[in-house]
Amino acid sequence: MERVHIDPLRVDLSRITAIMSLSFAQRYGILCLDASVDEIVVATMQPFDVSWLESLQEFAERSVRRVVASPEQIKKYSERFYSLKASAIAPMDDDAVPAHVLQIGDGDGFTADDQHVIKLVEWLLQFAFEQRASDIHLEPRLPEGRIRFRVDGVLHPVYRLPDAVMTSMVSRLKILARMDVTERRRPQVGRIKMLSANSAAVELRLSSMPTALGEKLVVRIFDASLMMQSFDQLGLAGRDLTRWRRILNIGQSLVLVTGPTGSGKTATLYSSLKYLAATAVNLSTIEDPIEMLIDDFNQSQINTAIDFGFAEAIRALMRQDPDIIMVGEIRDADTAHMAIQAALIGHLVLSTLHTQDAPSAISRLVDLEVPMYLLRATLVGVVAQRLIRILCKDCRA
Repeated sequence: MERVHIDPLRVDLSRITAIMSLSFAQRYGILCLDASVDEIVVATMQPFDVSWLESLQEFAERSVRRVVASPEQIKKYSERFYSLKASAIAPMDDDAVPAHVLQIGDGDGFTADDQHVIKLVEWLLQFAFEQRASDIHLEPRLPEGRIRFRVDGVLHPVYRLPDAVMTSMVSRLKILARMDVTERRRPQVGRIKMLSANSAAVELRLSSMPTALGEKLVVRIFDASLMMQSFDQLGLAGRDLTRWRRILNIGQSLVLVTGPTGSGKTATLYSSLKYLAATAVNLSTIEDPIEMLIDDFNQSQINTAIDFGFAEAIRALMRQDPDIIMVGEIRDADTAHMAIQAALIGHLVLSTLHTQDAPSAISRLVDLEVPMYLLRATLVGVVAQRLIRILCKDCRA
């Protein structure tokens, strides 16, 4: 028999939980992993026990292919999958259906304060932490909404939910993030700070967007342990690490980190600020939004609604006796000029630019009307970075 490792991101929960009930699965130590028109794949922790095989084949009217999985995984994911199903779908009376069938209800009548929805949201967040997801997408669709996780830069479908349940989950997350639950016509942002299963601090940033089919919600996950890694953990080593430390130690200059969206620029900046942070140094950041609250920094968030942008924040910060300034992003000419001025008068300024490589940062600043003689006087280093997916250490060949 084939031995398998259960990957929850590759399991269609609505299909596999409809094949058998939780009590049936637990009684025989089995778990359905896939169900097609012709075949059912069932993982078992007891390869020599086939007492369940004939009844399952008769009910499903399909052939059953048995595979072996670890008892720990089967027990863990049986509870997870069926608790999610029970929270998302209202089951009918167990006496009305066979013991190994989970009947699907209509899912109506859920609210954001319903215990099922609260449990479902909690499960979803903990599941995302376990899978190292960077983003959770809750997307309204017809006839069912869908949930997807972004893991290592790739979106994976996780679950499909009835429209009423999806709406209630979005409302529950908005309540936790102190967003306006009644407002569904305008985009909103919010944040939640919570603990993962291993008691690690995790910050969630929520963004809602109205769509033709309802409100779409994206939850970005910021793990403090990932945002505050050492240079070695980031992948900086050897000649690159030596050069980067030398650039940071120059002081009174402009240092830029470039790369596409989601390439880890903020993580590099935070790790660099942690390296520079000391009691003898006044270190301040200007961000939009603040990615992670750090005790060692003075962090400010811009607010364009009251004309408090990056340029205005830098201008105000220079009267705060700073030593090191981190500007979240140089987006316009005013911000670029203020960052250059701050570097000219004796501050170390770190910031990011959206360019594809390091040399393009210079042409980008010139496009923002920064004179070349000022760049020569202030810009000391530019790093361009990418995130690269790596093979699993356990199963790579």
